[in-house]
Amino acid sequence: MILPFKTFKILFLILVGFCFHYNSLAQKNGVDNLKYIDLRVGNVGQLLEPTRPTVQLPNQMIRMFPERKDYLDDQISSFPLIVVSHRLGQAFSIKPTVNPVTASGWKQKLAYDHDLEVTQPWYYSTYLVDDEVTVEFTPGKKTGIFRFEFPEKSSKSLLFNLYNEGEGSWKFISGNEIIATEIYHDDIPVYMYGVFSEKGTAGILQNDKTSSAQTIKGKNAKAWISFPDNKNGKIELKYAISYISPEQAKKNFEAELKSTGFDELKKKGEKVWSDVINQIQVEGGTEGQKRSFYSSLYRTYERMVDISEDNQYYSGFDKKIHNSNRPFYVDDWTWDTYLAHHPLRIILNPAQEEDMLNSFVSMYDQSGWLPTFPVLFGDHACMNGFHSSVTFLDGYRKGLRNFDVSKAYSGMYKNATEATMLPWRNGPKCELDDIYRTKGFFPALRKDEKETVKLVDPFEKRQAVAVTLGGSYDDWAVAELAKDLGKQGDYKTFSARALNYKNLWSTEKNMFMPKDSKGAWIPIDPKFDGGMGGREYYDENNGYTYKWQVQHDISGLIGLMGGKKQFENNLDQLYREDLGRSKYEFWAKFPDATGPVGQYSMGNEPSFHIPYLYNFTDAPWKTQKRIRFLLDVWFKDNIFGIPGDEDGGGMTAFVVFSSMGFYPVTPGKPEYTIGSPVFERVSIALPNGKQFKVIANHSSVVNKYIQSAKFDGKVLNVPTFTHEQLVAGGTLELEMGPKPNKSWGLGK
Repeated sequence: MILPFKTFKILFLILVGFCFHYNSLAQKNGVDNLKYIDLRVGNVGQLLEPTRPTVQLPNQMIRMFPERKDYLDDQISSFPLIVVSHRLGQAFSIKPTVNPVTASGWKQKLAYDHDLEVTQPWYYSTYLVDDEVTVEFTPGKKTGIFRFEFPEKSSKSLLFNLYNEGEGSWKFISGNEIIATEIYHDDIPVYMYGVFSEKGTAGILQNDKTSSAQTIKGKNAKAWISFPDNKNGKIELKYAISYISPEQAKKNFEAELKSTGFDELKKKGEKVWSDVINQIQVEGGTEGQKRSFYSSLYRTYERMVDISEDNQYYSGFDKKIHNSNRPFYVDDWTWDTYLAHHPLRIILNPAQEEDMLNSFVSMYDQSGWLPTFPVLFGDHACMNGFHSSVTFLDGYRKGLRNFDVSKAYSGMYKNATEATMLPWRNGPKCELDDIYRTKGFFPALRKDEKETVKLVDPFEKRQAVAVTLGGSYDDWAVAELAKDLGKQGDYKTFSARALNYKNLWSTEKNMFMPKDSKGAWIPIDPKFDGGMGGREYYDENNGYTYKWQVQHDISGLIGLMGGKKQFENNLDQLYREDLGRSKYEFWAKFPDATGPVGQYSMGNEPSFHIPYLYNFTDAPWKTQKRIRFLLDVWFKDNIFGIPGDEDGGGMTAFVVFSSMGFYPVTPGKPEYTIGSPVFERVSIALPNGKQFKVIANHSSVVNKYIQSAKFDGKVLNVPTFTHEQLVAGGTLELEMGPKPNKSWGLGK
């Protein structure tokens, strides 16, 4: 459709006003919050994966971080031209050397000085202390520029390698151009086109011997280029990546880099990051809290990533190139991100979230299933649950419509009725799924009973209780969207299935416990049984975490526990219950249950909503107490500042929400529950031109308790507000104090 000029002009002015709105907020407050971002936060994992100092534009394809074990490692193995997928691989290795080019050079690691490393979202620099080489990098959308500064009178060479086991190729053209291909994940070609700032003498490595040949193809293909002396010792590689074709890689280069140099690209990147980071302005709080907050906000833009190129994209869901005038996003782990990451994006950039939901619909079109962990090569069968269903419902309930809702529902329905619920498996249902759909629970094996269902992953097991609880939530999401779309029959069917969680509640154990295929209880120790990560019955956590996995029916869960007071007492006991063994014995079996407070695990996603559940009792002040304690203990602004696997925004979105003072306990319900803001003022510039504000008068490290509250000037005595109130530009005003007001939030 061609827009009339008048309409186009209005849309343009709205867009300009939107951008001006963001920047004027930063200018008004006199604060550019980029200074609070530290990419090193969490770069050393407690037990599991560290965060990486990822350099990229927000939600864009090109990502780079130095290849090393973690921040404690003082050697870099190489620099990737692109990190293809979060924790799932990269392509095209580059590293500088001042030594003569020999086979040993590709094996050499590069020592660096931590204190001379600069990590910013839009810029990276490090100093290689042995070779005395400075390495710099700045990203574009599908492009990047590396700059190497060599010492005076040294030889100057760059070594190229592959990261993946498939075939690849390198080819030099006209002395200062290079093209390459690397096969990622067995069958996906990644294309690169690059231009050097100087002409050099190039060659390849074959059979551990250097050659002046200009082309090499095969597994472990390696190439090199050496440069003569120049005035400043600097060599640049400007390059572009494509998943479509070599020609498209060159088009991407010309679109972004043909007339753009390193400093200009760096400046553009800083501007883009300034726009998104300064969308949220805060006042008050400590410097450490601001660093933790804005470092977390940066991290939420790591994924998903837009892989569209000139209105085309490669899809791993059908291995084809598609035409589309909308971005296509991949690299999302919904088991982690449906809880807080997607809900945060709905607030900050709903149009982008609509494009991501539209990408989910396209994936369903192309593969026949809604995705669980959509990545470049397709749906990565990982974890359990169909939480894309919850994500669709949450977006729809919060006003998002720019995707095919009817087709999204069809996908939700098909996953819920035809797909296997088995963890780490994609495809049609099996006999275990039939038991869930007829008897209302996923069956478990008894201790030492051998597995007879071949489809069950030998390591991940059945996860029977976790699958039942997650399936109940997903079925609730199907039911609720069915109701909104007028599908009353489906609503009735899936509403009944949403209560399946009750079938595994043991009144005797006061816990969700497993049953066998005949419906008989299986006696276990919910603290410790189930093998590695409790995966026979739970998943990565024990029964104490999964006791609370009923976000969609909290009142029903309260009823199972015997009422609000017992529910509150059980929450208290969660944080006080002893491990029953040493930490090293516990973590040897439950390494994912990091950030422990009693039996509570701050470092794993199923725990995020639990401290907010006090808001559903007569003691909301305990939510305020717990949230502040958890943020202060486990989310410091240092290299240990993430208590578990961060998963590219999945965990840090919890920090962003909780630091602002509210949280979406139940994605799919358009409301938020109130915690304890660490800042005195929070202002979110909404895309509709309005601002949502949280004012927490006198908030401090000491003053963490809510004394009274107003919303838009009216007395508020419930610990909730709606998404509609937020996007209308509402103001939540809290009076904070050092001791709890135990009568606030009770609705009286």
